[in-house]
Amino acid sequence: MIKLSRDVAGACLTPRGSVVAIGAFDGLHRGHQALLAQVHERALALEAEPVVVSFEPLPRAYFSREPLPRLSSVREKLRGFDAAGMAHALLLRFNAGLAAMSAEDFVRQVLVARLAAREVWVGGDFRFGHRRAGDVAMLERLGETLGFAARTMAPVTLHDERVSATRVRELLAAGDFAAAAPLLGRPFVIEGKVEYGNQLGRTLGYPTANIHLRERVSPIHGIFAVRVGLGDGECVWPGVASLGVRPTVNEVAEPLLEVHLFDFEGDLYGQRMAVEFVGKLRDEQKFDDLDALTAQMDRDAAAARAMLGMNPVLVGA
Repeated sequence: MIKLSRDVAGACLTPRGSVVAIGAFDGLHRGHQALLAQVHERALALEAEPVVVSFEPLPRAYFSREPLPRLSSVREKLRGFDAAGMAHALLLRFNAGLAAMSAEDFVRQVLVARLAAREVWVGGDFRFGHRRAGDVAMLERLGETLGFAARTMAPVTLHDERVSATRVRELLAAGDFAAAAPLLGRPFVIEGKVEYGNQLGRTLGYPTANIHLRERVSPIHGIFAVRVGLGDGECVWPGVASLGVRPTVNEVAEPLLEVHLFDFEGDLYGQRMAVEFVGKLRDEQKFDDLDALTAQMDRDAAAARAMLGMNPVLVGA
């Protein structure tokens, strides 16, 4: 299992040396996967430990005036690092102190003292340190002095399009899940623990399993056809989901993911659930009353069943 550390300072985590990948790694898309695979391969060749350095919050989110939509939670990102064979994740707390650290100090304190880096792998546009003063050329110069090799990973392209988290966010925001999935290397999924709600859906004939996103900002909002995985299971159970602020009842200030599983009976409270988004049905909207809302929910359920290859006639059965 992957080991997790959070602090810049401390004892050396990899005394026998490491091969290091550095990045934000939001979404762990195909480009990230290729970088981590290269680091794992080089670590085996050098008999060193494969290590990933990332940041929470993301530097871009820390400096942004607007909330940054996230493709993955911290939990999902760490699980992806583990699946990629990383022995250690140094998930640095991005705060005022780290933002003020010079590029050279970052190299000396994190890559050399903390990780005993032998190779450091980054993207070609990598920038680091206070005011983003460090770049690949600086990393290469410091590596020659301090005893590690700086390597860059070429961009990964798919159908002549560069794979990037920004592009994935754009496709998801447009509801184009089919186009986003190849860039991610998998369908887009949001995971979480099912929590209690006000059970309004149950009274309307559509009981829901609720996941509170809290501080996580979703790249998508609206009504969707979904497939759900329960516990560690695959996403196979069909359903319809709402992700938003419930404008008709005005009860939540933060986005809430509500999922109605078709033809499901059972108690899901406290279970972990993975929601795979198959297609967008519509944007969120406010209705005049609950009757109008329920009528639209009937239409949404029928549309979701049709999108998932089910029989829409079964709605309300």
